[in-house]
Amino acid sequence: MITNGFTYIAVLVFIAALLVWLQRYTKSKFFDYAPPIVLLYLITMILCTLGAWDMEATKPAYSVLKNNLLYAMIFLMLLRCDIRKIIKLGPKMLGGFFAASVSISLAFIATFAIMKGPLGSEAWKALGALCGSWMGGSGNMVAVQAALDIGEADMAYALVVDSIDYSIWVMFLLWAINLAPKFNKWVKADTTTLDEVSRRLEEDAKGNEDKASFVNLIFLLGLALVISAFGQDIGAALNGAMPFLDKATWTVLLITLSGLIGAVTPVGRMAGSTELSNLLLYSVVALLASRASFLELTDAPAWILAGFMILAIHGIILVLLAKIFHLDMFTCGVASLANIGGSASAPILAGAYSGALVPVGVLMALMGYVIGTAGGLITANIMALLA
Repeated sequence: MITNGFTYIAVLVFIAALLVWLQRYTKSKFFDYAPPIVLLYLITMILCTLGAWDMEATKPAYSVLKNNLLYAMIFLMLLRCDIRKIIKLGPKMLGGFFAASVSISLAFIATFAIMKGPLGSEAWKALGALCGSWMGGSGNMVAVQAALDIGEADMAYALVVDSIDYSIWVMFLLWAINLAPKFNKWVKADTTTLDEVSRRLEEDAKGNEDKASFVNLIFLLGLALVISAFGQDIGAALNGAMPFLDKATWTVLLITLSGLIGAVTPVGRMAGSTELSNLLLYSVVALLASRASFLELTDAPAWILAGFMILAIHGIILVLLAKIFHLDMFTCGVASLANIGGSASAPILAGAYSGALVPVGVLMALMGYVIGTAGGLITANIMALLA
């Protein structure tokens, strides 16, 4: 059993590194269906369940790192979110994305109303965190967790659903690619705009081929850590002056604003933010999952069922909206995964359609990250009214 805090952190980071390395060098198609970040959830939770580390002895290391790294990660991720480029996606792509977001929110609310008996009246908190994740990625989940002050035991339920149900959904969407021609004909979708957007994004990508240098990496890392530190200090001060929002919520809002501003400055064009933000994302996810044991999941079957209900309702609503607004399969699928899987999965699905469309998946995932935390919190508050 690990009792040393540094050893605990080192093992978590090594597990993440090993999974990413295996995906890169084995090129196994297995990782198309079970991305490293999903496997990281499961493996870390299994190790926690098996008692690989002492929970009390390693808690100080966990407490010191989690939120500090989380806020730095949010800032770095948002540096890639140039609003000016997202506008170039066009109204139909943005409409598809928001159709997916709204359908996910409605699916969570409907599922909670149906399942609040088996799940418990307080399940809206963990579902709110899961909704944050399913509107833009794992970073939103931990942000909502911080804002709602959700304990690790409750978060374990959301993590299990996020791991198991999400993996099945990714596999389903990859399989559904084969149905794209028939689907597009059925909904009478016009893909002309999509082709033009793809061409413009390819040109933008060619204009920014700078590599992540040591100078870029150390500057971005230092800036992100400073933003994280001062953001928390200012968030605490604002909470004291205006307590209608707690410290964590103020901090997330400040970090988000800082990132969006930075994205339209030369800092947003510096290579290296992707690599650093992914490094921090994997570290934060490993930390979070390391405090969740499967032994605490006595209601896991009900939660897994609830997750599939959410996905089914989301899918039905999205297909109906596609029929009404003539949205193509690519738009619907990538919009769904940009919400539910975020930047870890949306580019994979986009690339499965065409390598030229990967930038669309990335930008839609980043859009999801922008609204994910707010969407999760709003959905959680609506579910709280139903509790």
